[in-house]
Amino acid sequence: MKKVVLIGASGFIGSALLNETLNRGIKTIAVVRNPEKIKISNANLQVVKADVSDADVISEIAKEADVVISAYNPGWANPNIYDETLKTYPAILQGVKNAGVKRLLIVGGAGTLFVAPGLRVVDSGAIPEEIMGGVKSLGEFYLNTLTQEKDIDWVFFSPAGTIEPGERTGEYRLGKDDLIVNDKGESKISVQDYAKAMIDEYETPAHHYERFTIGY
Repeated sequence: MKKVVLIGASGFIGSALLNETLNRGIKTIAVVRNPEKIKISNANLQVVKADVSDADVISEIAKEADVVISAYNPGWANPNIYDETLKTYPAILQGVKNAGVKRLLIVGGAGTLFVAPGLRVVDSGAIPEEIMGGVKSLGEFYLNTLTQEKDIDWVFFSPAGTIEPGERTGEYRLGKDDLIVNDKGESKISVQDYAKAMIDEYETPAHHYERFTIGY
């Protein structure tokens, strides 16, 4: 049976991913800081409380999984989000590699996507200052660490500029490094469609050692 380790399973995107895996009958280990936030009861669900900044902890949890999906986020209101992201994500990466897992799927950010030739979202003035620390740190991890990684088959899946609750339509576009916008100039995706596309990528891998993105 397929087994997924899902880091950050109680968060906004993580909980959508958890619903998607369980609805597909995939055995899922949900790794969270606060297990009480997981309200779902399912025979295929195991909830584990863990400090994901410890590579040894990650490798122990992940050792029997065929993929690790990370929706880790220190919390947008966390004043230390920049430092914690840059400390924790390399630990997650190392722990997954140490476990011998062959594939790592990461919930990315839109900050490093291009809105015009040579202009990334993070430099466009579109991102509110209060979340800039989280946007920049995840982007730096992707650009400085992940793009150099050759020992594990990784994917960094960037959402549209706005990801919000909505419907699971199955009707969206996928792209690579450019922000996807609709005919009104809006970059949007529902968290349900994002989750569908991520788990599709797990079940039928189409991207390797690269980032891709989604939008309507």
